[in-house]
This record gives sequence, structure tokens and C-alpha cells, in this order.
Amino acid sequence: MNDMPILQRRRIEATVLGHVYREMKTRMSDEHAQEIIGAAVTKSAIEQGASMAEDLGHEPSLKDFLAILPLWQKDDALQIEVLESDDDKLEFNVVRCRYSEMYRDMGLGEIGHLLSCNRDGDFCTGYNPNMELTRTQTIMKGASHCDFRYRMKKTEGV
Repeated sequence: MNDMPILQRRRIEATVLGHVYREMKTRMSDEHAQEIIGAAVTKSAIEQGASMAEDLGHEPSLKDFLAILPLWQKDDALQIEVLESDDDKLEFNVVRCRYSEMYRDMGLGEIGHLLSCNRDGDFCTGYNPNMELTRTQTIMKGASHCDFRYRMKKTEGV
């Protein structure tokens, strides 16, 4: 499954989670159903980040993260414009997001942010807890682009 493009993985996950979400909405409020989906996806993202970090064999840096970005871009899933990249920061904009397009086409636009966007910061928690993501807008929520701004937290003694 590690060879499978992430866009394809997300489609499979969304197909299953979409059914679960719609069933939950028949038994509880939309808000509560979204909280449960969000919590489950958060746990998954943290685990996936930790697994990718473990595969590296060292504490991941922003350069390591930049090197794995093509995994999310595979099959033209994301079009990214890198603005700045060094040891302490990585800044880029996503100008096209096929993940967003896919969720909307699947009728899951209302939870697309839970299935993909919210994963981004959670992934960092597992990958390297010293990585912080700041993002003020997403295509999923109607913006023209997603603004990803990653920073490494300053650790004591540095």
C-alpha cells in the first residue's frame, strides 16, 4: 500500500468514511458525527506521520519533509508553488487541490476538511512534534489557494 498514490488512498478512505458519516448522521447530530470522524482521522494522521518518521531512521527535518511532498503531489494531486525553504522554515502555496475536487465530486465536500486538510498539522505531531504548521486558508473552504507555512520550534539549548 506504500506504493499507492495518496490521492487514491484518500479516495478509498473517503468511500468508507462517507458511508460511516452518513450512517452516523441518521443517529446523531451532524456536529457530533463530524467530531467523531475528525478524531478518528487525527489519530490516523499522527500514526502515519510517526510511521514515516520511523522509516527515516532519524529525526525528520523540514528538508526531509520537502523531499516527501511529491508523495502528496503524485498523479497531479496537488500543484504547489514553493516560496521559501531552509532548515527552519518551509513555505508553499497549493494552487490546485484534486483532493478537494475529489471530495466534492463524491458528495463529501462538507467533511473534506476533516478527511484531508486537518490531517496536515496532525501529521506533523507524529512526524516531528517540533514542526508547526500555520495555515490561514484552504481551497477546500473556498480560498484561491492554501497557504502552508511550516516552522521548526526552537528547542532549549539551541
